[in-house]
Amino acid sequence: MSTQTDLTAARRRVLARALPSAQRRFPGLAFGVLADGCVVALLGLSMWLIVRAGEQPPILHLTFAIVGVRALAIGRAAFRYTERMFSHDAALAQLASLRADTFTALIPRIPGAIESHRRGEVLAAFVDDVDQLQDEPLRVRQPLAVSATVVALSIVVIALISPVAALILTAILVLSGALAVWLAQRSAGASDRELSAARAGLVDALLERFAASEVLAAYGALGAQRDRIAAAEARLSAVQLRRARAAGTSGAILAGAAGLASVVTLLALAPAVGAGLSAPLFAAAVVVPAAVFEVFAQVPAALAARRVVQSSADRVAALTETPLPAEIPWETPGAAAKTGPAVPCAPLLAVEALTVRHPAAARDAVSGVSFEVNAGETLVVTGESGAGKSTLALALVRFLDYCGSYRLRGSEVRELPIAVVRETVGLCEQQPHLFDADLRQNLKFARDTASDDELMAALDRVGLGDWARSRGGLDAQVGEHGALVSGGQAQRIALARALLADFPIVVLDEPTAGVDRELADRLLTDLVGAVPEDRAVILITHTELPSGIEATRLHLEAPAA
Repeated sequence: MSTQTDLTAARRRVLARALPSAQRRFPGLAFGVLADGCVVALLGLSMWLIVRAGEQPPILHLTFAIVGVRALAIGRAAFRYTERMFSHDAALAQLASLRADTFTALIPRIPGAIESHRRGEVLAAFVDDVDQLQDEPLRVRQPLAVSATVVALSIVVIALISPVAALILTAILVLSGALAVWLAQRSAGASDRELSAARAGLVDALLERFAASEVLAAYGALGAQRDRIAAAEARLSAVQLRRARAAGTSGAILAGAAGLASVVTLLALAPAVGAGLSAPLFAAAVVVPAAVFEVFAQVPAALAARRVVQSSADRVAALTETPLPAEIPWETPGAAAKTGPAVPCAPLLAVEALTVRHPAAARDAVSGVSFEVNAGETLVVTGESGAGKSTLALALVRFLDYCGSYRLRGSEVRELPIAVVRETVGLCEQQPHLFDADLRQNLKFARDTASDDELMAALDRVGLGDWARSRGGLDAQVGEHGALVSGGQAQRIALARALLADFPIVVLDEPTAGVDRELADRLLTDLVGAVPEDRAVILITHTELPSGIEATRLHLEAPAA
């Protein structure tokens, strides 16, 4: 029971972020009521005018109806356009904010909190499911509010003409609406829940096809992967087809109910024509149910959209609303305003009895580590695979929490805002991410105000200046995930970004991984030498250092099994 309550509360928080403010939603809601109101009024007034004109009254008696029909016809289109403009403007503006909030919530969860989710599942949630949440204001709440308002007003107006006609319309609306919703829920409820999962499966299969195409080709598995993609696509098509059949069934029920309401109203009110009920009003009462059911048809569609939106909200909440593991640091919203003064004569970075554990790990990856690093110094961290070298790097940039003491300029890091720590300590990962863009955009990711001269100076410093000029300069493309550059060149680009970001401490995590031994020594020498003398370097490596690099050494032992 508590778990279900937590899930519902998490879903509500996600949906609340998808809703524009009431002030932004109101214009779309108001114009929606006017637009649908024009639909009902236009049909009723048109029928009244046709029958009344058949009685051949003086033309002046019809002028107001003629003008009214024209005004309602124009108003229906004008109000619908205005409603779409206001409602979509509000929803799309909120979607931008929602996507930014979702991305911010994902950042602290990347090093361990969402590793159990497939890459395609995370991508589908961040793209498709977040996009789906814009339906909450557009296709769920607003249609329900507009339909309820217009249908209620229509029934009140019909009740002024004939209480019997209003009662018939209300009864058939309730019965047919309940039947349409029940059948839609029964036939499409499961498919609505499967929709996002089917999308995630297709995205995951496509990502694996493109990301591992060379490996798949080498092992002759391209055919099997194509079959997997086809199966995922067939599953998604089947889910969408079931949803379309459910929507068609609901539409057919409501269309039939609209005709039934008109026929029953015709039979019930026909004896009263001429005996207190005029023919024009009788005709209007008979034909208006068709327009009312057209407006009411939004309700089953909105409830179907609600199920899809709630499923998407659940998946987004599973990524962003679940509590962070104890090993991942987090801070309250007001923490960014706090500052920690530098302590005179304190080391730039000091670690004492540091212990770090990766989320979901059974034991500590790093235990009892102590060291100091000052500006201009280089610390080399070595150790076998599994000794916790990369885990230590994640702790230094506060992707993981720690026990013991970790100080920057004398201030305990736990008491500093995470943003301040990451402005001080920069991490060049073992496999740095390169965007599918040119060199200029990949470098400006670190400092968007940097000029082309500053970017080229950074490339020259890391030994890529001549290479970049031979490739067309800063316009040279690096390809998807750096496909057009070597592993060593990717590390140099990552270091150039770190230099542009002006980190006082640069952490290089296994920069020679995947690089030939002959090139590894040169790469290490160039990378360490490229860092200005007033900054500190923490080099994590499992290889021997080339001669000429003066550094303090720290060896990590793999924890006992």
